Amino acid sequence: MKLSDSIYVAGHTGLVGSAIVRLLQKRGFNNILTKTHEELDLKDQMQVREFFKENSPDFVFLAAAKVGGILANWNNPAEFIYDNLMISTNVIHQSYVVGVKKLLNLGSSCIYPKFAKQPMNESSLLTGLLEPTNEPYAIAKIASIKLCDSYRRQYGADFISAMPTNLYGPNDNFDLETSHVLAALIRKIHEAKKKSAKFVEIWGTGTPRREFLYADDLADALLFLMENFSDAGPINVGVGEDISIQELAELISKIVGFEGKLEFDKSKPDGTPQKLLDVTRLTELGWIAKIAREEGVRLTHEWHLSNQLQNRALD
Repeated sequence: MKLSDSIYVAGHTGLVGSAIVRLLQKRGFNNILTKTHEELDLKDQMQVREFFKENSPDFVFLAAAKVGGILANWNNPAEFIYDNLMISTNVIHQSYVVGVKKLLNLGSSCIYPKFAKQPMNESSLLTGLLEPTNEPYAIAKIASIKLCDSYRRQYGADFISAMPTNLYGPNDNFDLETSHVLAALIRKIHEAKKKSAKFVEIWGTGTPRREFLYADDLADALLFLMENFSDAGPINVGVGEDISIQELAELISKIVGFEGKLEFDKSKPDGTPQKLLDVTRLTELGWIAKIAREEGVRLTHEWHLSNQLQNRALD
């Protein structure tokens, strides 16, 4: 990518999109296209067609998506499959129509089967049943991968798909109804500390293991892939190591300064027992994560304290 190239970052206000924009600006790219949801509804075929016709970007980072944790996925399956199918279909097709030089489609590690061999290799895609709690979202993401692959095979479009592990960092969603596990734990444990609570309740048994990647590390990996990778199918992006939910909650308690007990509600779902990505392909290309977990959690907690409006009443 040249510094003057037109680069459209779909979903620039979100966790990943905002990290991509920060990194592009830091590296001197000066022609970054962004639109808020109010300005451009990516589910609307006509609006997306007009946007691409008018702007004709050189490169596209497709980081826009409807995302959420177990509760949000379970309660809103229709929205999770419809919204994500429409977003990816519209953006990928219009990128082909206007001749985008390269598109990077952002997926999720939930595309892999619930009981896939750990760590999960890209070859395990579509080899087993998905985790039921987020199956609609996963199916939409699998469809977007296959859409990119189909445009590559039929039209020669340079569309690639990156599958990150669980993400966290600045601009994460800390709403307890819709957030992912790390952000939810930061908020719950922070609130428990502020209220001098004796315990904090956490969903599940605490035994599932998850891998976590700091959003700015992911942005660095995505720019690396945009410039160094061109192939069909997904490529995993992660750190190559995981941690149990209980260990994560203990780490967050240490960083937040919460000294109460952690109580696990075993009547609530755990989700997939383990989600660890095999990042061999990416490592062999020459990229590895730089931000250690404890540092990343600390930075995320600090951002949460400084920026989240819902915490002002708590503080």
